[in-house]
Order: sequence, then structure tokens, then C-alpha cells
Amino acid sequence: MATIYYDRDTNPALLNGKKIAILGYGSQGHAHALNLKESGCDVRVGLYQGSSSWARAEQAGLKVMLSGEAVAEADIVMILTPDTLQPAIYANDVAPNLKAGAMLMFAHGFSIHYSQIVPPKNVDVTMIAPKAPGHRVRELYIDGQGTPGLVAVYQDITGNAKALALAYGSAMGCGRAGIIETTFAEETETDLFGEQAVLCGGATALIKAGFETLVEAGYQPEIAYFECLNELKLIVDLIYQGGLSYMRYSVSDTAEHGDYTGGPKVVDDHVKAAMKKMLIDIQDGTYAREWVLENQAGRPSFNLIRARERDSQIEQVGRKLRAMMPWLDAK
Repeated sequence: MATIYYDRDTNPALLNGKKIAILGYGSQGHAHALNLKESGCDVRVGLYQGSSSWARAEQAGLKVMLSGEAVAEADIVMILTPDTLQPAIYANDVAPNLKAGAMLMFAHGFSIHYSQIVPPKNVDVTMIAPKAPGHRVRELYIDGQGTPGLVAVYQDITGNAKALALAYGSAMGCGRAGIIETTFAEETETDLFGEQAVLCGGATALIKAGFETLVEAGYQPEIAYFECLNELKLIVDLIYQGGLSYMRYSVSDTAEHGDYTGGPKVVDDHVKAAMKKMLIDIQDGTYAREWVLENQAGRPSFNLIRARERDSQIEQVGRKLRAMMPWLDAK
């Protein structure tokens, strides 16, 4: 069973006198910076010159500096920029300015686990990863609640790395809900697998396959969209609230029967075998190497697929139907 830490298990006083640099002010960056500031921490946001986020962070009452300057005066440096940008930011702004004995932090383990960043031996390296988008992390903190999070230690040179990371997680609000202990490898590999096999890759492929099957059989695209995409939210919300059993309790007996009989026909043993191969590629670094090389080449394949998918039939139909549903706050 997982080890879970709560506020009562942390020592917030460990952050007293510590200067914290948050690099990046996107979804996670703004939540970390504001939550920590409102917990009484000494926070500065590190950005590049000309960043569109600079004024927004200042308007929120935060101290904003160039990334290198923020790192130079910080005792704790949290990198919250996209994975693909982190190696360059680390090389240019972090490595030349990182103090011995400081703590280098991440909210995702990709750069460390796949050696895109190789930290020096004289700093602690830890992770605090809230398990929610940044806006939700912020909303729950304001409401006096918290988002569950993960804590991991990659390198502990002070002997105090986990305790300090937990103090950070508590100040973020994660200790209110619970902070689960993991490792950089486990967080990274399970995160990538979940995205590819289920949450993004698997779900969108299943939606598209169902939509295309109905359309190719002569059914109206609008009806296929509702049945294979729009109504998925109803099912996911039920699963989110109470797991698979609550969803099955809530739907009709016919739908529950279709769950038991239809699901294994679509997601069969060969699909699970493909998932296992996908996991191996993640574990041995094959996927990471391919993604790094794709970025280094300017993302030719990625950009081509992105453009094609955005103009697919299901997306065209969806834009039309979402315009009929103003309550959705359609994007």
C-alpha cells in the first residue's frame, strides 16, 4: 500500500527563511506561486525577457525576475515549464546559478528520469506533483481544500530533502488531501502510459473508431457524435464520482449489460498486448528518445498529425453541434 502524508505529517517551519523560485507561470506555475505566497512563503517567479506572463504575474502581486536571477537567490527552485523546454532552460538559466545545497524541484519526472537534465551532486532533487490541472489546484486551495499530490526524492544530499518537499507540498495545499510517496521512475512511466494508453491516446482512438464505424455504416455524423463523444462525459463523471461500480449502478441494465459484453470484444487481449509493448517502450526510453528527436527536428510529424486531426470530420461536426449548446462554454 502507498504511503500517504497529510499536513499533520509535515513541518511547514522548514520553509521559514527559504527563498523559492518558480520557473514558469502557466497552468501549474501560477497555482504553485500563488498558493505558496498565500501560505506565507517567500516566492519569486522566474521568466524570460519579454514573456507574455510577466505582467500577469506582477498583477497578481508576485515578484517577477529573469529566470537566472531568480535561481541565483533561491534556496528552492521549482521548474514548471514544458518538458521539451526544460533542458535548455536548465542549461542556460538554472545550472550556472544553482546554489550548492539548494533543492531542485519538478512536478513531472520526465527530464530527470530520461537524463534530459543531469543535476549536480551538491543539490537535493525532489518532486511535488499535484494530481490536477493548475486552475483546479488554485480553486481548491482558495476554497480551503486541496488537491492530492505525489512526492518523490531523486537525490538527497542534505538528509532533509523529503521533509522539505513535504513542507512545500503542504504549503501548496496538497497536504489537506494527501501526498502519496512515489519515485521519479514510477511517476514518469505511469504518467506517460496513462496518457498514451487510456486518457488521451486510447480514449480518442476509441471515440474516433466508434464515430467512423457509425458514419461508414450510413448513420448521420451528428447522431454518431452524440453517441460516441458527447455522452462520454456523462459516463466519465459517474466513474469519477464513484468508480466503475457507481457508473454501472447509475446506467440502465441494458447499458450495464453492454458494458460487460461489448467492452471485452473491443478491448481484447491483443489491445492489452499492445499496451504492454507501449509500456516497455516507455520503460526502456524508446518513446522518450523518439519524442526528443522529433522536437529537435522541428516537430515535422507531430505538426502534420496535429493539423490533420484538427480538420477531421468528427472535429468539424463537433464544432457545429457545440454551437447549439451554449451552456457548454464551448472552446
